[in-house]
Amino acid sequence: MTLENFALIFGTTPLVSVGITFVLIGGCAMMMGRALALNWRPDWQMLPYTLLLAVADRFLVFALFQGELLSLTGYAADLAVLLCIAGFAFQLTRARQMVRQYPWAYERAGLLGWRKRSPAQ
Repeated sequence: MTLENFALIFGTTPLVSVGITFVLIGGCAMMMGRALALNWRPDWQMLPYTLLLAVADRFLVFALFQGELLSLTGYAADLAVLLCIAGFAFQLTRARQMVRQYPWAYERAGLLGWRKRSPAQ
């Protein structure tokens, strides 16, 4: 993909897209996913918050780097990236939370999971 095609699809350059979406707003998405998990909120609540974060992402790209504000494909790409980051943080925090809070019932099963503790032999 050439830089011109990238700019047409995402409404900005790759460096700006990575810097704003992954670093700045991605950090916010990670904190949001963690906060939702720590407060025992359901995972569907990530969607409305992530929709707002993606709007903020598009606005920052527009205001700071003269990117395209109303780029639907850019918004969709930002939304997908932010949902993945928030979902990862949510699941990582929830797995840690389940094992710490209920150590008699659950044990870790990989990075993002937990399982019922097997009976003692």
